[in-house]
Amino acid sequence: MKALVYHAAHDVRCESVPDPDPEATHGAVVKISRAGICGSDLHIYGGHGFSPEPGYVVGHEAVGEVVEVGSAVARFRVGDRVLVPGSTGCATCARCRRGEVLLCENGQTGCYGLGHALPGSQAEAVAVPAADTGLWRIPEGVSDDDAVVLTDNLPTAWYGAEGARIQPGDTVAVVGLGPVGLCAVQSAFAMGASRVLGVDLVAERRAYAETLGAIALHPEDPKQHALELTGGLGADGVIEAVGADATIQLSLDLVRRGGHVSVVGVNQTRNFAFDMALAQVKSIAFRIGLCSVQAQLPALVPLVEGGRIQPSAAISHHMPLADGAEGYRLFAAREAGVRKVILTP
Repeated sequence: MKALVYHAAHDVRCESVPDPDPEATHGAVVKISRAGICGSDLHIYGGHGFSPEPGYVVGHEAVGEVVEVGSAVARFRVGDRVLVPGSTGCATCARCRRGEVLLCENGQTGCYGLGHALPGSQAEAVAVPAADTGLWRIPEGVSDDDAVVLTDNLPTAWYGAEGARIQPGDTVAVVGLGPVGLCAVQSAFAMGASRVLGVDLVAERRAYAETLGAIALHPEDPKQHALELTGGLGADGVIEAVGADATIQLSLDLVRRGGHVSVVGVNQTRNFAFDMALAQVKSIAFRIGLCSVQAQLPALVPLVEGGRIQPSAAISHHMPLADGAEGYRLFAAREAGVRKVILTP
């Protein structure tokens, strides 16, 4: 089959790889109809990958049709239309059965496309371990475009909004207006925020966030602009959707005294200089974590079905899988109004 394979920094190629080899008892194979490029995939593309060994299939956002199931799979059958959450765990422990797969008690936590251990889903097909907890059936009223954003970006944004402890009437700041940030804008409003302030260096992203109801902060001095809009107080909650040291620090600066900062951007710094004095003086509640997609879907799927949240609003480009290298380049360069790139095998 064809798949996107990581070889080196800025070197992702569409090439032939072996067909998926599922675990015969609890696994499944899904034929992919849509695959997304995630912002965290850009860490790999930039050469800061999660595996020292190149030559693996990338990607962890996909939807498609089940074409093979193991003998012990109980919840899914061949022909089911499913989304493949980016996070994986086992099929048996209490945490995974609650959807908290990244806290798997059997140590089977994983994510597609970070190395050879679990090949990615930017491909014509993907093998899914522990299919009963590693797949989610797509309701009839949910499009493939909406469903592919439900595999990671929207659940991560919702998880971030939960960490910001949003209450009705709150002013919420979203730092980073890529796909996760745009989903965070919608999530904050769905949770009752009265205002959402958006921060991003890219003018087109700020402008698009405004079409979703956000107020774009001046990129030259977002802290001062936020203080002006909040009577000198700052935001009640901040959702950080970049993961850079500078944007995490900015989030601490933007939040009001007694507020909540929730970091869901992927950070690879091991020596971040956390401003403990500032956090203590402002009595900030700080949360950082990775989202177990399955745990968020029960709340999110009905909101998408009802039109309260529109995940596909984050999508700007559709491209053939064969053009995946160009999709990566475009997304990394933030060209041509790119928000999210969807690949079609």
